[in-house]
Amino acid sequence: MSGLLAHIRGFDRLLMGAVLLLIAIGLTSLFSLSGVRSAYFFERQMIWTAVGIIMLVASSMIDFRIFRTQTAAVISLYALAIVLLGAVLMVSPRVRGIRAWLQIGGVALQPVELAKLSLAVLLAKFFSKRHIEIYRVRHLLVSGLYLALPMLLVLLQPDPGSAVVLIAIWIAAVLFSGMRLRHFFYLLTIGVVAASIAWFFVLLPYQKARVTSFLDPYRDPQGAGYQMIQSMIAVGSGKIWGKGLGYGSQSHLHFLPEPYADFIFAAYTEEWGFVGSALLLGLLGAAIWRIIRIGSRARDNFSRIYTIVFAAFIFSQSFIHIGMNMGILPITGITLPFVSYGGSSLVTLMIGLGIVQNIHINARREVE
Repeated sequence: MSGLLAHIRGFDRLLMGAVLLLIAIGLTSLFSLSGVRSAYFFERQMIWTAVGIIMLVASSMIDFRIFRTQTAAVISLYALAIVLLGAVLMVSPRVRGIRAWLQIGGVALQPVELAKLSLAVLLAKFFSKRHIEIYRVRHLLVSGLYLALPMLLVLLQPDPGSAVVLIAIWIAAVLFSGMRLRHFFYLLTIGVVAASIAWFFVLLPYQKARVTSFLDPYRDPQGAGYQMIQSMIAVGSGKIWGKGLGYGSQSHLHFLPEPYADFIFAAYTEEWGFVGSALLLGLLGAAIWRIIRIGSRARDNFSRIYTIVFAAFIFSQSFIHIGMNMGILPITGITLPFVSYGGSSLVTLMIGLGIVQNIHINARREVE
């Protein structure tokens, strides 16, 4: 027990403090929403928080160098994510128009969250071994294939928001690894082609309507623009100090759809206002900054690339969620890291955070 406590004391305290406060914000919002809904989401998230903390500690005790040296372990993690994504398309029913969840023993799991983490680990390993010759186009193509497979399966669900996060993870890995400028334009071209294919052959009509409606949500205020309008009303009505815990009319009167997950930022901002949202953004920024800081102090390329990619994972998902809640991005249906309800998302993020903490602990030991 003393060894475990000593290990935990070696964590980066600023990072853990920011993350735990974000989780507390999420639990507080879910508790507030329980006033008009069942306490189901709050109680379940409490359980997932406990599981997430256990997984964080467990993953922080695994030497991160196993991901740097053991190719089989990394490929196995990636292959598991691919198999689960494929299983979702074959056996899962559509929920709100998409196939994204696997029911295992009464628990709904979302494999795309594992796919995000496994891709981050795989790309960190891949580029850390090839950083000297990253200028070779074949390395970009191979890494692109690692991205393409999970992204295609995610688009077939379809879940364009998560597909964008996967792309952001890949771009962060490629840019940080030292890509040449002309290769960047190649990536832009590939991205435009992929987006065009997704628009014409993958996205369903209602999803296209979501994308186009954010430009003018009032064109169809009772249809495609409804969610965005209600979300913008919730964010704006919070003003400076918010309406107070439990007094968010948009969420409590059922105008705001899914306030516990896809629109939790809007529900939170309505109750806590600009001051509360500034605190939330500050905590997210602090967590991302500490993750990057830990990577900058590490002495190996895997650690540096992984921390950058993991930070890009959190940043891109946060940016998309907050952007769609404020009406400046299309509605894609994606959670806010550490805050929204969702066991798959929270546990996966905590595992990824555990790897970051192990990098921090090992880097400090090397210095000592």
